[in-house]
Amino acid sequence: MMLAAGSDSGSAISLQLIEGGLTAIAVVLAFSLPRFGTKFFRRVELAFGVLARRRYWATTIVGLAAFFLRLALLPLCPIPNPFVPDDFSFLLAANTFAQGRLANPTPVMWTHFESMHISMQPAYMSMYFPAQGMILAAGKLLTGNPWFGLLCITALMCAAICWMLQAWLPPTWALLGGIIAVLHLSLFSYWINTYSGAGSLAALGGTLVLGALPRILRRARLRDAMLLAIGVVIVALTRPYEGVLLCIPVFFVLFRWMFFAKNHPTPNRLIRLWAAPLALIVASGLWLGYYDAKVNGHPLTLPYTLNRATYAVAPYWMWQSPRPEPAYRHKVMRDFYTDFELDYVHQIQHPSGFVFQLAFKPFVIALFFAGIALLPPLIWWPRALFDRRIRFFAGAACVWIPGMLLQIFLLPHYVAVFTGAFYCIGLQAMRHMRVRRFEARPVGLALARFLVIVCIMMAALRAWAEPLGLRYAVWPSASWNFDWYGPGHYGTARASVEKALESMPGKQLVLVRYCPSHWAADEWVYNAPDIDSSQVVWAREMGTSDNLELMRHYSDRKAWLVQPDLHPGAATPYAAAEQATTAAVCPTVLASAR
Repeated sequence: MMLAAGSDSGSAISLQLIEGGLTAIAVVLAFSLPRFGTKFFRRVELAFGVLARRRYWATTIVGLAAFFLRLALLPLCPIPNPFVPDDFSFLLAANTFAQGRLANPTPVMWTHFESMHISMQPAYMSMYFPAQGMILAAGKLLTGNPWFGLLCITALMCAAICWMLQAWLPPTWALLGGIIAVLHLSLFSYWINTYSGAGSLAALGGTLVLGALPRILRRARLRDAMLLAIGVVIVALTRPYEGVLLCIPVFFVLFRWMFFAKNHPTPNRLIRLWAAPLALIVASGLWLGYYDAKVNGHPLTLPYTLNRATYAVAPYWMWQSPRPEPAYRHKVMRDFYTDFELDYVHQIQHPSGFVFQLAFKPFVIALFFAGIALLPPLIWWPRALFDRRIRFFAGAACVWIPGMLLQIFLLPHYVAVFTGAFYCIGLQAMRHMRVRRFEARPVGLALARFLVIVCIMMAALRAWAEPLGLRYAVWPSASWNFDWYGPGHYGTARASVEKALESMPGKQLVLVRYCPSHWAADEWVYNAPDIDSSQVVWAREMGTSDNLELMRHYSDRKAWLVQPDLHPGAATPYAAAEQATTAAVCPTVLASAR
């Protein structure tokens, strides 16, 4: 008997090429026809300004737009399947929290269930910080699907970006920033179309901190101090290292204001302002210590630290050397930690590789947050940074940039806490571009207008990418981390096998066999928190005696063999599979094809 799924389909036309072409056309039009469509744009901008000045409604509309537009895209861009190791790790945390637990006991046959980004000892749990798992758990409890928790947080993130920008920029530009965030982050990025990274949640925390800071300096209201504290708690439970970098210049400014400003608050006013926020921060820190103790047995040992110490070879910081290789029980895990990760470490720790990455990483981050269409305004970012309006970010960058460069790995969700700052600087640069004239013609004004139109056009194209045969090319990286216009076929093969097995009577045991050339990041062995009571248990095929012991332990289950590299959407009865030859030639699996 064979349970099969449909095959994937490829496409040829690159969305980057289209966006680059449209951006080039916008530049040409701005120089050749700078007054094209002036009356239309003025009418739109007038209505836009009326809404922007109603700040509460502007923020609310941005959040609702992010929420309902992504819902409207579900027929074209459905709820994503988990695909990469991070997805399954966060979902394990979500399912654990949804069952009312902070961690799970180590399974009896745990060596068959080992997988990337998941700890098995002293407890069976995700290695990541708990905030994303808690949001996904809330989505599952309230709606039956964890993705809706991520959708709500992403909508709140977009609203918070608009709210934060209102404290730094004119209201019209703040609303524009919120709309750009909707188009770039809430519809097509991997922050909403995977379960990985906690980018939306970290960005929400960071924007609350950066949006509350100038409001506190102006009015010193408890409400703003509480919002700042909530932002601090979110980043502490999501990405604490980047959260510390974010908060250092913020706390420095607050400290100087509280004690050295001409009209600094009185001690009684400071107590009323900060007592409740500090209590919230301290209580959250104590809870995090309790969570760490439940997962790792010690309140000061982070799950992330323990998992990396157990499995990883690649260091996390630039000055560190690779760790000694542990005794891996599974080839795919060794490939992931010694090849998939370590090759990049060797590149970046070489002088030429470091120089290249020093230039390449900022470009990738800019491409993720702005797309190609909004790269031209960044020409004016050095000038924007020294404007009085956003001068704080120039000083803060002296802390943020070196702190981030100390890390070897850098992906867009690593810098999510700085999202509000990126958009603030980019929009201020765009304001500089808008007033630029060429031979007395309003070229900058026209270019700003045309580039916004390109962003809207690209959103429409991404929505219809699969029906139109478009794709997001593997350049500048084959990684899924830089942009993602929709979940497409990702993860459907495993999901199809699991769904078919769940529909069968009785319980099932799946043994997964990979080819030597298997792409290590395409992992299939992930399970629910309570493995023994699951309808389907996924396990790694090991030696003959280990496999027999596993099947004896699960003697009440029917055993199946899954070979993702040979038959990605099929499960074969394990006994029949063992009678067949295991010396089949495995195909070469390329990461770019995934």
